[in-house]
Amino acid sequence: MVNTVALVEVPGGGFVFADVELEEPRADEVLVRIVATGLCHTDLTVPTMLPAEMMPTVVGHEGTGVVERVGAEVEGIAVGDHVVLSFRSCRSCGPCQEGHVGYCEQSLLLNYMGMRADGSTTMKRQVDGADQTVFGNFFGQSSLARYALAYADNCVVVDKSLDLARLAPFACGFQTGAGTVLNVLDPKPGESIVVFGAGAVGLAAVAVARGLGVETVIAVDPLAERRTVAEAYGAVALDPTEAGAEPVEDRVRAATDGGATYAIDTTAIPAVVLQAQKALRPRGMLVALGLGAPEYTIDAIDLLQSGKIVRSSIEGEADPLVTIPQLIALREAGRFDVDHLVTTYPFERIADAVADSKSGAVVKPVLVWGE
Repeated sequence: MVNTVALVEVPGGGFVFADVELEEPRADEVLVRIVATGLCHTDLTVPTMLPAEMMPTVVGHEGTGVVERVGAEVEGIAVGDHVVLSFRSCRSCGPCQEGHVGYCEQSLLLNYMGMRADGSTTMKRQVDGADQTVFGNFFGQSSLARYALAYADNCVVVDKSLDLARLAPFACGFQTGAGTVLNVLDPKPGESIVVFGAGAVGLAAVAVARGLGVETVIAVDPLAERRTVAEAYGAVALDPTEAGAEPVEDRVRAATDGGATYAIDTTAIPAVVLQAQKALRPRGMLVALGLGAPEYTIDAIDLLQSGKIVRSSIEGEADPLVTIPQLIALREAGRFDVDHLVTTYPFERIADAVADSKSGAVVKPVLVWGE
Protein backbone atom coordinates (compact mmCIF):
# COMPACT_ATOMS: atom_id res chain seq x y z
CA MET A 1 0.00 0.00 0.00
CA VAL A 2 1.08 3.60 -0.59
CA ASN A 3 2.24 5.33 2.58
CA THR A 4 3.12 9.02 2.94
CA VAL A 5 6.10 9.39 5.26
CA ALA A 6 8.45 12.02 6.63
CA LEU A 7 11.70 10.65 5.26
CA VAL A 8 15.28 11.37 6.33
CA GLU A 9 17.39 10.72 3.23
CA VAL A 10 20.93 11.34 4.51
CA PRO A 11 22.54 11.33 7.98
CA GLY A 12 21.71 14.62 9.66
CA GLY A 13 19.29 15.62 6.92
CA GLY A 14 15.90 17.21 7.45
CA PHE A 15 12.51 15.60 6.98
CA VAL A 16 11.24 15.26 3.44
CA PHE A 17 7.74 14.05 2.56
CA ALA A 18 7.64 11.10 0.18
CA ASP A 19 5.35 8.27 -0.85
CA VAL A 20 6.69 4.77 -0.22
CA GLU A 21 5.30 1.27 -0.53
CA LEU A 22 4.43 -0.26 2.84
CA GLU A 23 4.16 -4.04 3.10
CA GLU A 24 0.93 -5.67 4.18
CA PRO A 25 0.92 -6.70 7.86
CA ARG A 26 2.33 -10.13 8.64
CA ALA A 27 0.71 -12.56 11.07
CA ASP A 28 2.29 -10.87 14.12
CA GLU A 29 1.78 -7.28 12.96
CA VAL A 30 -0.87 -4.60 13.32
CA LEU A 31 -1.57 -1.97 10.66
CA VAL A 32 -2.37 1.39 12.26
CA ARG A 33 -3.66 4.52 10.57
CA ILE A 34 -1.72 7.21 12.38
CA VAL A 35 -3.73 10.10 13.82
CA ALA A 36 -0.93 11.89 15.70
CA THR A 37 2.76 11.48 16.48
CA GLY A 38 4.78 13.23 19.15
CA LEU A 39 8.11 14.66 18.05
CA CYS A 40 10.81 13.53 20.45
CA HIS A 41 14.47 14.47 20.89
CA THR A 42 15.36 10.90 19.88
CA ASP A 43 13.69 11.39 16.49
CA LEU A 44 16.05 14.29 15.84
CA THR A 45 19.27 12.77 17.17
CA VAL A 46 19.16 9.17 15.95
CA PRO A 47 19.15 10.10 12.22
CA THR A 48 22.36 12.07 12.79
CA MET A 49 24.04 8.94 14.18
CA LEU A 50 22.95 6.38 11.59
CA PRO A 51 25.35 5.35 8.81
CA ALA A 52 24.53 6.16 5.21
CA GLU A 53 23.89 2.45 4.64
CA MET A 54 20.77 2.76 6.86
CA MET A 55 19.32 5.61 4.81
CA PRO A 56 16.73 6.67 3.81
CA THR A 57 14.86 6.04 7.04
CA VAL A 58 11.56 6.80 8.73
CA VAL A 59 11.58 7.47 12.48
CA GLY A 60 8.82 8.44 14.89
CA HIS A 61 8.06 6.54 18.08
CA GLU A 62 5.19 8.34 19.80
CA GLY A 63 2.40 7.35 17.45
CA THR A 64 -1.31 7.09 18.12
CA GLY A 65 -3.97 5.92 15.74
CA VAL A 66 -6.72 3.55 14.71
CA VAL A 67 -6.18 -0.14 13.96
CA GLU A 68 -7.02 -1.00 10.36
CA ARG A 69 -5.81 -4.61 10.09
CA VAL A 70 -4.67 -7.26 12.56
CA GLY A 71 -2.42 -10.24 11.82
CA ALA A 72 -3.74 -13.74 12.51
CA GLU A 73 -1.41 -14.31 15.47
CA VAL A 74 -2.20 -11.03 17.26
CA GLU A 75 -4.42 -11.27 20.33
CA GLY A 76 -6.17 -8.56 22.34
CA ILE A 77 -6.26 -5.99 19.52
CA ALA A 78 -9.14 -5.56 17.07
CA VAL A 79 -9.86 -3.54 13.95
CA GLY A 80 -11.16 -0.14 14.99
CA ASP A 81 -9.30 -0.04 18.31
CA HIS A 82 -7.59 3.21 19.24
CA VAL A 83 -3.98 2.63 20.24
CA VAL A 84 -0.89 4.34 21.62
CA LEU A 85 2.34 2.97 20.11
CA SER A 86 5.37 2.72 22.39
CA PHE A 87 8.73 0.89 22.40
CA ARG A 88 9.16 -2.80 21.58
CA SER A 89 10.39 -5.72 23.67
CA CYS A 90 10.58 -9.45 22.98
CA ARG A 91 8.67 -10.43 26.15
CA SER A 92 10.61 -13.70 26.39
CA CYS A 93 14.24 -12.96 27.41
CA GLY A 94 15.44 -12.86 31.01
CA PRO A 95 14.90 -9.11 31.65
CA CYS A 96 11.48 -9.20 29.98
CA GLN A 97 10.42 -12.20 32.04
CA GLU A 98 11.50 -10.31 35.17
CA GLY A 99 9.28 -7.38 34.14
CA HIS A 100 12.12 -5.10 32.98
CA VAL A 101 11.02 -4.80 29.35
CA GLY A 102 13.04 -1.62 28.78
CA TYR A 103 16.17 -3.73 29.16
CA CYS A 104 15.09 -6.40 26.68
CA GLU A 105 18.06 -8.30 25.26
CA GLN A 106 16.67 -7.70 21.75
CA SER A 107 16.01 -3.99 22.31
CA LEU A 108 18.60 -2.71 19.82
CA LEU A 109 17.32 -4.95 17.04
CA LEU A 110 13.64 -4.38 17.75
CA ASN A 111 13.81 -0.60 18.13
CA TYR A 112 16.78 0.88 16.29
CA MET A 113 18.06 -1.22 13.40
CA GLY A 114 15.46 -0.20 10.82
CA MET A 115 14.21 -3.70 10.11
CA ARG A 116 12.21 -6.61 11.46
CA ALA A 117 13.83 -9.16 13.74
CA ASP A 118 14.35 -11.49 10.76
CA GLY A 119 16.27 -8.79 8.87
CA SER A 120 13.51 -7.92 6.41
CA THR A 121 12.38 -4.33 5.85
CA THR A 122 8.84 -3.02 5.62
CA MET A 123 9.10 -0.19 3.08
CA LYS A 124 10.55 0.59 -0.33
CA ARG A 125 10.27 3.25 -3.00
CA GLN A 126 11.04 3.66 -6.67
CA VAL A 127 14.15 5.65 -7.56
CA ASP A 128 15.16 5.90 -11.22
CA GLY A 129 13.00 2.91 -12.04
CA ALA A 130 14.53 0.63 -9.39
CA ASP A 131 13.42 -0.41 -5.91
CA GLN A 132 15.19 1.36 -3.05
CA THR A 133 14.96 0.00 0.50
CA VAL A 134 13.50 2.44 3.01
CA PHE A 135 14.50 1.59 6.56
CA GLY A 136 11.85 1.84 9.23
CA ASN A 137 10.38 -0.31 12.00
CA PHE A 138 11.76 2.37 14.36
CA PHE A 139 10.53 1.40 17.84
CA GLY A 140 8.34 -1.08 16.00
CA GLN A 141 6.33 1.70 14.35
CA SER A 142 8.12 4.45 12.36
CA SER A 143 5.10 6.62 13.03
CA LEU A 144 6.20 9.81 11.29
CA ALA A 145 3.98 8.42 8.57
CA ARG A 146 0.36 8.07 7.52
CA TYR A 147 0.38 4.36 8.34
CA ALA A 148 2.55 2.23 10.63
CA LEU A 149 3.13 -1.46 11.22
CA ALA A 150 3.23 -2.23 14.94
CA TYR A 151 3.05 -5.24 17.27
CA ALA A 152 1.03 -6.55 20.19
CA ASP A 153 3.90 -5.82 22.60
CA ASN A 154 3.95 -2.09 21.79
CA CYS A 155 0.26 -1.40 21.04
CA VAL A 156 -1.69 -0.07 24.02
CA VAL A 157 -5.45 -0.05 23.43
CA VAL A 158 -7.12 3.07 24.87
CA ASP A 159 -10.67 4.35 25.25
CA LYS A 160 -12.04 5.73 21.98
CA SER A 161 -13.29 8.88 23.72
CA LEU A 162 -9.76 10.06 24.49
CA ASP A 163 -7.93 12.65 22.38
CA LEU A 164 -5.18 10.74 20.58
CA ALA A 165 -3.16 13.90 19.94
CA ARG A 166 -2.91 14.52 23.70
CA LEU A 167 -1.95 10.91 24.35
CA ALA A 168 0.93 10.69 21.84
CA PRO A 169 3.64 11.84 24.32
CA PHE A 170 2.54 9.11 26.75
CA ALA A 171 4.33 6.68 24.42
CA CYS A 172 7.81 7.90 25.41
CA GLY A 173 8.45 11.42 26.74
CA PHE A 174 5.74 11.64 29.36
CA GLN A 175 6.13 7.94 30.16
CA THR A 176 9.84 8.37 30.81
CA GLY A 177 9.53 11.36 33.12
CA ALA A 178 6.47 10.23 35.03
CA GLY A 179 7.56 6.59 35.01
CA THR A 180 10.84 7.54 36.70
CA VAL A 181 8.90 9.10 39.56
CA LEU A 182 6.39 6.25 39.83
CA ASN A 183 8.62 3.24 39.20
CA VAL A 184 12.08 4.30 40.35
CA LEU A 185 11.64 6.93 43.06
CA ASP A 186 8.21 6.09 44.50
CA PRO A 187 8.40 9.25 46.63
CA LYS A 188 6.53 9.87 49.85
CA PRO A 189 4.71 13.20 50.39
CA GLY A 190 7.33 14.50 52.84
CA GLU A 191 10.25 13.82 50.51
CA SER A 192 11.65 16.20 47.90
CA ILE A 193 12.50 16.01 44.20
CA VAL A 194 14.60 18.33 42.05
CA VAL A 195 14.30 18.05 38.28
CA PHE A 196 17.03 19.47 36.06
CA GLY A 197 15.61 20.40 32.66
CA ALA A 198 11.93 21.37 32.39
CA GLY A 199 11.20 19.97 28.95
CA ALA A 200 8.56 17.35 28.21
CA VAL A 201 10.30 14.63 30.24
CA GLY A 202 11.14 16.90 33.17
CA LEU A 203 7.72 18.55 33.38
CA ALA A 204 6.02 15.16 33.23
CA ALA A 205 8.08 14.23 36.29
CA VAL A 206 7.08 17.48 38.01
CA ALA A 207 3.42 16.97 37.13
CA VAL A 208 3.13 13.43 38.45
CA ALA A 209 5.17 14.19 41.58
CA ARG A 210 2.82 17.03 42.47
CA GLY A 211 -0.14 14.82 41.58
CA LEU A 212 1.12 12.24 44.04
CA GLY A 213 1.27 14.87 46.77
CA VAL A 214 5.02 15.44 46.95
CA GLU A 215 5.25 18.75 48.76
CA THR A 216 8.65 20.01 47.66
CA VAL A 217 9.37 19.77 43.95
CA ILE A 218 12.03 21.95 42.35
CA ALA A 219 12.52 22.56 38.63
CA VAL A 220 15.80 23.95 37.30
CA ASP A 221 15.75 25.44 33.80
CA PRO A 222 17.25 28.53 32.11
CA LEU A 223 14.07 29.28 30.12
CA ALA A 224 11.66 31.57 31.95
CA GLU A 225 8.66 30.10 30.12
CA ARG A 226 9.50 26.59 31.33
CA ARG A 227 9.96 27.82 34.89
CA THR A 228 6.54 29.47 34.72
CA VAL A 229 4.96 26.18 33.70
CA ALA A 230 6.69 24.40 36.58
CA GLU A 231 5.53 27.04 39.04
CA ALA A 232 1.94 26.53 37.89
CA TYR A 233 2.23 22.96 39.19
CA GLY A 234 3.30 24.34 42.56
CA ALA A 235 7.00 23.65 42.04
CA VAL A 236 9.85 25.93 43.09
CA ALA A 237 11.58 27.15 39.92
CA LEU A 238 15.27 28.03 39.80
CA ASP A 239 17.18 29.82 37.05
CA PRO A 240 20.66 28.27 36.84
CA THR A 241 21.93 31.30 34.90
CA GLU A 242 20.74 33.94 37.37
CA ALA A 243 23.49 36.54 37.78
CA GLY A 244 24.95 36.80 41.27
CA ALA A 245 22.94 33.90 42.63
CA GLU A 246 24.37 31.12 44.77
CA PRO A 247 25.30 27.89 42.96
CA VAL A 248 22.24 25.85 42.01
CA GLU A 249 23.13 22.99 44.34
CA ASP A 250 23.33 25.42 47.29
CA ARG A 251 19.92 26.87 46.44
CA VAL A 252 18.43 23.38 46.22
CA ARG A 253 19.91 22.41 49.57
CA ALA A 254 18.52 25.59 51.14
CA ALA A 255 15.05 24.88 49.75
CA THR A 256 15.05 21.27 50.94
CA ASP A 257 16.57 21.56 54.40
CA GLY A 258 19.92 20.03 53.51
CA GLY A 259 19.44 18.46 50.10
CA ALA A 260 16.83 16.84 47.89
CA THR A 261 15.77 13.25 48.49
CA TYR A 262 15.81 12.63 44.76
CA ALA A 263 17.17 14.32 41.64
CA ILE A 264 16.33 13.70 37.99
CA ASP A 265 18.54 14.94 35.16
CA THR A 266 17.05 15.26 31.68
CA THR A 267 19.74 17.50 30.19
CA ALA A 268 22.66 15.10 29.60
CA ILE A 269 24.99 18.04 30.32
CA PRO A 270 27.91 16.77 32.44
CA ALA A 271 28.18 19.92 34.56
CA VAL A 272 24.45 19.78 35.30
CA VAL A 273 24.61 16.10 36.26
CA LEU A 274 27.34 16.99 38.75
CA GLN A 275 25.16 19.77 40.15
CA ALA A 276 22.33 17.29 40.55
CA GLN A 277 24.55 14.92 42.51
CA LYS A 278 25.72 17.69 44.83
CA ALA A 279 22.15 18.88 45.38
CA LEU A 280 21.21 15.58 47.04
CA ARG A 281 21.03 14.92 50.75
CA PRO A 282 23.02 11.98 52.15
CA ARG A 283 21.70 8.68 50.76
CA GLY A 284 19.77 10.58 48.11
CA MET A 285 19.32 9.22 44.59
CA LEU A 286 20.08 10.79 41.21
CA VAL A 287 18.49 9.29 38.10
CA ALA A 288 20.13 10.36 34.83
CA LEU A 289 17.70 10.23 31.90
CA GLY A 290 19.33 12.44 29.27
CA LEU A 291 21.07 10.94 26.25
CA GLY A 292 23.91 12.96 24.79
CA ALA A 293 27.28 13.27 26.50
CA PRO A 294 29.34 10.05 26.37
CA GLU A 295 30.80 10.63 29.84
CA TYR A 296 29.74 12.26 33.11
CA THR A 297 31.96 13.55 35.93
CA ILE A 298 30.94 12.27 39.36
CA ASP A 299 32.29 13.66 42.64
CA ALA A 300 33.65 10.42 44.07
CA ILE A 301 34.42 11.83 47.52
CA ASP A 302 30.89 13.16 47.88
CA LEU A 303 29.50 9.87 46.60
CA LEU A 304 31.55 7.65 48.90
CA GLN A 305 31.09 9.75 52.00
CA SER A 306 27.36 10.32 51.64
CA GLY A 307 25.95 7.00 50.45
CA LYS A 308 24.34 8.69 47.46
CA ILE A 309 23.09 6.63 44.52
CA VAL A 310 23.69 7.63 40.90
CA ARG A 311 21.83 5.53 38.36
CA SER A 312 20.11 5.67 34.98
CA SER A 313 16.75 4.49 33.75
CA ILE A 314 15.36 3.43 30.38
CA GLU A 315 11.82 4.70 29.74
CA GLY A 316 11.31 5.23 33.47
CA GLU A 317 11.38 1.46 34.09
CA ALA A 318 7.99 1.39 32.37
CA ASP A 319 6.17 -1.47 30.74
CA PRO A 320 3.99 0.44 28.25
CA LEU A 321 1.16 -2.05 28.60
CA VAL A 322 1.03 -1.21 32.32
CA THR A 323 2.39 2.32 32.72
CA ILE A 324 0.48 4.05 29.91
CA PRO A 325 -2.93 2.95 31.25
CA GLN A 326 -1.76 3.96 34.73
CA LEU A 327 -0.82 7.45 33.52
CA ILE A 328 -4.08 7.81 31.61
CA ALA A 329 -5.98 6.93 34.79
CA LEU A 330 -4.00 9.55 36.71
CA ARG A 331 -4.76 12.07 33.95
CA GLU A 332 -8.46 11.29 34.10
CA ALA A 333 -8.37 11.70 37.89
CA GLY A 334 -6.77 15.15 37.55
CA ARG A 335 -3.47 14.01 39.05
CA PHE A 336 -1.38 14.11 35.86
CA ASP A 337 -2.22 17.42 34.22
CA VAL A 338 -0.15 17.48 31.04
CA ASP A 339 -2.55 18.30 28.20
CA HIS A 340 -1.43 21.95 28.14
CA LEU A 341 2.18 20.89 27.52
CA VAL A 342 1.20 19.71 24.02
CA THR A 343 1.22 21.97 20.96
CA THR A 344 -0.26 20.42 17.82
CA TYR A 345 0.90 21.01 14.26
CA PRO A 346 -0.46 19.75 10.95
CA PHE A 347 1.92 17.06 9.71
CA GLU A 348 2.96 19.20 6.76
CA ARG A 349 4.41 21.72 9.26
CA ILE A 350 6.95 19.27 10.61
CA ALA A 351 9.80 21.72 9.91
CA ASP A 352 8.11 24.32 12.13
CA ALA A 353 7.61 21.73 14.86
CA VAL A 354 11.29 20.80 14.73
CA ALA A 355 12.38 24.44 14.89
CA ASP A 356 10.05 25.24 17.80
CA SER A 357 11.20 22.15 19.67
CA LYS A 358 14.86 23.04 19.28
CA SER A 359 14.33 26.68 20.30
CA GLY A 360 12.27 25.78 23.34
CA ALA A 361 9.27 27.72 22.05
CA VAL A 362 7.04 24.73 22.79
CA VAL A 363 7.32 21.97 25.36
CA LYS A 364 5.94 19.06 23.34
CA PRO A 365 5.13 19.30 19.61
CA VAL A 366 2.67 16.74 18.27
CA LEU A 367 2.05 16.30 14.55
CA VAL A 368 -1.54 15.59 13.50
CA TRP A 369 -2.81 14.24 10.21
CA GLY A 370 -5.85 15.84 8.62
CA GLU A 371 -8.69 13.68 7.38
